[in-house]
Amino acid sequence: MDTQKFVEFKDKVVENVSKVIVGKEKEIKLIIVSFLAGGHVLLEDVPGTGKTMMVKAFSKTLNLPFKRIQFTPDLLPSDITGINYYNQKIADFQFRPGPLFANIILADEINRATPRTQSSLLEAMEEKQITADGETRKLNTPFMVLATQNPVESYGTFPLPEAQLDRFFMRIRLGYPTAEEEKAIIRKNISSPLDKIDPIVSKEDLDYLFNNVSKVSIEEDVMDYLVSIVKETRNKDNISLGVSPRGSIALFKASQVYAAINGRDYILPEDIKEMAPYVLNHRIIARGISNVEDSTRLINEIINRVEVPLENIEL
Repeated sequence: MDTQKFVEFKDKVVENVSKVIVGKEKEIKLIIVSFLAGGHVLLEDVPGTGKTMMVKAFSKTLNLPFKRIQFTPDLLPSDITGINYYNQKIADFQFRPGPLFANIILADEINRATPRTQSSLLEAMEEKQITADGETRKLNTPFMVLATQNPVESYGTFPLPEAQLDRFFMRIRLGYPTAEEEKAIIRKNISSPLDKIDPIVSKEDLDYLFNNVSKVSIEEDVMDYLVSIVKETRNKDNISLGVSPRGSIALFKASQVYAAINGRDYILPEDIKEMAPYVLNHRIIARGISNVEDSTRLINEIINRVEVPLENIEL
């Protein structure tokens, strides 16, 4: 396994997307981790912070087919999965693929759709397939959903149920830029910033990364550390719903990718500490917790309480 290829991929993607998105290198790396781990991302923030622009820049960088779905209350499941219609030319029914048949999907304002439509994404996100009129069809590979939602507006929205939230690999908040970053953003947006982005990743590069990321290893005591963090979310008094085994798997995969893009073929406890707040913050239900910041703070408190394994050094 050549970890240098993972490092080069990370550096190229961050540099390219940063031509459009200013000052969000960490968030770009988190999206890279989710992508290489085969996961989906929920971008939760107020309007105008660059969520949609980041997704477009990311897909253009990877040169992968991209589709945007604008979620509204009248959106039907068939509008996103596809539909069988009668084609008079061939005198038979024919399947018209929906926008899910792409590699990078932007699910814009996902919490504006009804629960029925939201649930139609569950099969696609978990099993990379859709079922329409009793027939199952495989989706493109790789397949990634990047969903956005506005946390401050409640009128006309349908909160995502826990089962839907658990399908997301990470929940990320972009936040407001600094004064200097905001001036740079204004200057960049005088012209069309996406025109500055060219595809820089080949299919061969992606195939190598996806085929080798699972080779990143983990020691037994580091695995115990990961499991201890997850178990602590189930034992804390003010948490009514702890992290599921799906969350444990997600944290392990995120740590694998994070280690690889940092040039290592083994996981350190620091990788787990770095990834846990983003992978676990939306997988818990706790009293008095209603936003990303509070959930992340609670996960960090748990991490700080769990003992970190130390390397055995023979003197």
